[in-house]
Amino acid sequence: MIVNLARGQRVFTSNAFLVDGDRTVLVDVGNDFDVVSEVRDHVDDLDAVVLTHTHPDHVGNLGAVTDAFDVDVWGYDPDFAGVDHEIDDEETVTLGDHDYVALHTPGHKNDHLCFYSEAAGVLFAGDLVFANGGFGRTDLAEGDRQLLINSIEHLVAVIDDDLEELYTGHGPAVVTNPSQDVELALQAARMG
Repeated sequence: MIVNLARGQRVFTSNAFLVDGDRTVLVDVGNDFDVVSEVRDHVDDLDAVVLTHTHPDHVGNLGAVTDAFDVDVWGYDPDFAGVDHEIDDEETVTLGDHDYVALHTPGHKNDHLCFYSEAAGVLFAGDLVFANGGFGRTDLAEGDRQLLINSIEHLVAVIDDDLEELYTGHGPAVVTNPSQDVELALQAARMG
């Protein structure tokens, strides 16, 4: 089960995905809303928090979540306050009932990760790519357009046409031909 706990929130926040299963994980915690209550509406406890990256809209609720659930936080940058465990490029992490490969995909932010499970047909793309060919902004600190393009190219090389579900850091999930949206994002990023 994958639920976007930030859906319908009218605040400056990223999506926050609860992935329930053998290892109940929150992928990003969002910002400026009561994510703890949202988690408790679905499950009693969390096993981990996993971060796609550390922009404020993705980590603003981190303290509230770690206080409420006494849970460890996993991310690419162990020097970021609040990250307890480092996730390396191509390391395997369990989200829910499936193993995901962590893909280091900088360009939007240096510590950006995507998580892909071929077996589940699911990709958590953070702010690298969005529905309808959107892609992460590169005008913030650590943003780099060419690096972002390289990261999307890497993502395209890793995912396959069996991708069924694309969960992004903002906006709706893509459940109809999500590989096409990733390809469109690559085309759009190259054109800009």
